[in-house]
Amino acid sequence: MKIARPAVRLLVAAAVAVGSAGAFAQADYPSRPVKIIVPFAAGGPADNYARFVAQRLSTELKQPFVVDDKPGAGSIIGTDAVAKSQPDGYTLLMMSNTHTVNETLVPTKPFKLMDDFVGIAPVNYSDLMLVVHPSVPAKNLAELIALAKAKPGKLNYASSGTGTPYHMAGELFKHMAGVSITHVPYKGSSGARTDVVGGQVDMMFDAVTTMAPMAKEGKVRGLATSGATRNSITPDLPTVAEAGVPKYEATIWLGLMAPKGTPPEIVNKLNAAVRKIVGAADVKATWAQQGAVPMSMTVGEFDKYLRADIAKWATIVKASGAKAD
Repeated sequence: MKIARPAVRLLVAAAVAVGSAGAFAQADYPSRPVKIIVPFAAGGPADNYARFVAQRLSTELKQPFVVDDKPGAGSIIGTDAVAKSQPDGYTLLMMSNTHTVNETLVPTKPFKLMDDFVGIAPVNYSDLMLVVHPSVPAKNLAELIALAKAKPGKLNYASSGTGTPYHMAGELFKHMAGVSITHVPYKGSSGARTDVVGGQVDMMFDAVTTMAPMAKEGKVRGLATSGATRNSITPDLPTVAEAGVPKYEATIWLGLMAPKGTPPEIVNKLNAAVRKIVGAADVKATWAQQGAVPMSMTVGEFDKYLRADIAKWATIVKASGAKAD
């Protein structure tokens, strides 16, 4: 069937108009409020830093960025809500390395991170501190490893739940140090922390900012921090890598993602804005006091980082035999 020339011109004009409108919408982004969904409980690191970044993005991009907490099912409920949203840049995800762990730990979830999302930018990372109850007869990491090897499975460690960074830091330690220590999962970090301080559980990896004051008060004994370098809050404490487990590194890190199909122009614009925020001197200073370190990557670099982290934790999940709660 032939289409008359006037009709062809109308179709071409319509296509050009649609393309121009889309390009204009991307150039004008954001033209209305943007939602950042946090798939974790309010008051935690992801929620707190999402609100910080949202406030700075609102100032930088001249539109409100609003945080919406949607916790549940180990981050899956909120994450799935973002996966099913329009890929227009107006619904974003605040994610963490819980997501990269879940790629292996929860294979039946309704989305795949690298298939259904595009990485925008990392935000920051925070070290953990390995602490033991004062009754544990280990004054340093070497003594703890020796004790664990002498009594396989007798020592135990608490975490805030299966698949969390606290849990995986423990599993990575067991794997790399070649020790057997029993995992005791809790439904949150406060319960785990309380039982370590109370002596019901021997040890745990916990946030440096939380455990440093407790170690100073003698409630726990700090043995090492989990980052690649010493933490600014605890400069006298060695890293796990320094103290006996070479190349060990396990942190809590956060980042922003968007649904797959979000226009690259929008992703790049958000990436530039986030990198400007985390690179600001006042932000670096504020986060340093909290034990957090800004992370800055291009979109391509963040994509590679995500894939490498998924592969890293896949090895540990499989070696540990960890199962989702």
